[in-house]
Amino acid sequence: MRFLLPLLLVLSALVTVLLPGCEPKEDLLTTDSSARLEFSLDTVKFDTVFVSVGTVSKRLWVYNRNARAVRVSEISLQSQPGVTYSLLVNGDAGLTLRDVEIRGRDSLLVLVRATIDPTPTDTKPFLVVDDLRFRTNGNDQAVKVLSYGQNAYFHNAERIERNTTWKADKPHVVYNSVVVDSAVTLTIEAGARIYSHAGSFLVVRGQLLCNPTYQPTGEIKPDDRNIVRFLGDRREAFYREIPGQWGGLEFDASSHDNVVRFTEIKNSAFGLLIFNPFNRQPHPGVRVENTEFRNVSSLNGGYFLEGAALLGISGDFRVQNTLITNCEQYAVFGVQGSQLQLDYCTIANYTQSNRDKPSVLLAAAIEINGEQQPPVAPALTLRNSIVWGNMREGEELKFVDGEQYAAAINIRNSVLRTKEYERPGPLNQQRNGNLLNPAEGPNYLFKSTPGRFRGKALDFQLDTLSPASNQALPLPAITTDLLNRPRNPTTPDIGAYERVNQ
Repeated sequence: MRFLLPLLLVLSALVTVLLPGCEPKEDLLTTDSSARLEFSLDTVKFDTVFVSVGTVSKRLWVYNRNARAVRVSEISLQSQPGVTYSLLVNGDAGLTLRDVEIRGRDSLLVLVRATIDPTPTDTKPFLVVDDLRFRTNGNDQAVKVLSYGQNAYFHNAERIERNTTWKADKPHVVYNSVVVDSAVTLTIEAGARIYSHAGSFLVVRGQLLCNPTYQPTGEIKPDDRNIVRFLGDRREAFYREIPGQWGGLEFDASSHDNVVRFTEIKNSAFGLLIFNPFNRQPHPGVRVENTEFRNVSSLNGGYFLEGAALLGISGDFRVQNTLITNCEQYAVFGVQGSQLQLDYCTIANYTQSNRDKPSVLLAAAIEINGEQQPPVAPALTLRNSIVWGNMREGEELKFVDGEQYAAAINIRNSVLRTKEYERPGPLNQQRNGNLLNPAEGPNYLFKSTPGRFRGKALDFQLDTLSPASNQALPLPAITTDLLNRPRNPTTPDIGAYERVNQ
């Protein structure tokens, strides 16, 4: 009797292993031709793919709703000339995968990548359509794979050593940065698109002329095809408004007479950086007109600085009719003798991050590699401009040791969010036609902000009863606004936009 219980346990285990009826139902294969698959998408769509550059992987979930397992005898993409796809399933890669099993009421993840070869003449996006096929128990099912391809100029660790023009007929894709040598000019035509890979910069040691000759004849729209646009090379919708996807535009000490006009710079670590840390004379400078900076993050990758749309180290900026928004740290950062002039600009620095930096920072001294450099007083002229944002402390201006260079700060007819410079003293800005901390109340400053979202997008044009309306000082040299609309010759509006009555 003492051996009976162990013997019964052994027999029970053998029965479980040997009898097919005891195998889990979801592991049993069905060969029924009615067993079909379901899919998470009916079309796998790739946003515009630059030719010869692989995309990120797209995901397709394949569902087996049957109680029993199925064996997918073949998963395949029908290749065609000019396009290369690759599949990844359960760690196996290829264009055709065979005998893939999916347990009952389970799913399978299929990853798809696409690389499109150049076409000889296409400059506009072109469509490539293919079928991702699944054969199961004699059934053929297909999911469309749709890709838009586009030819481009590719600049990989390129050094420009002679005067060069980047045309607008095809996009320009930058990998591993581009350097413009000293004594060399890079001209960028109206309407050019520049897409930079992660960590890539445009470094100017000579001269940059970005959209130098475009002269619109009437009001322009934000999506005007003549605007030059700098952005990251990730084309998926998810990345459309993500900061920090690429480096920015850097102007070194030897650069000179740079021009950036009718341009959009977005999703970068900084916008324009003038890097002249040893205060070389004459200062490198950039003239900026009718330009937008959006979604600027913090600097990383070895830089000792923090991020800003306009970042000057012993460099000069002359800026007019420009919008700066969504900077995770600073919008304007001028140190060590930088000379900054902003006319008719709007800094609407609403960020999703918990920002603790003011939108505008000035300082005389800076540390480089841990060493304090000799202080050189900066200078700021701010006319007919708005400095506003959602910094948690409510202070969008900061002049470090500003009493030492108070005479070099000239702010007139501007709307400012600041408590510190309401106080009596040499840095008090409650004068010269400035409006400090105007009550929001019914007199909202902008049309649409994150805290008062109206319509389909943020809109930093002036609201109907905005306190900035008709409060600017006419500047005879500037007669139009950011969108090339005429400014009122006697009572223009403060900021980048002249309000238009609808």
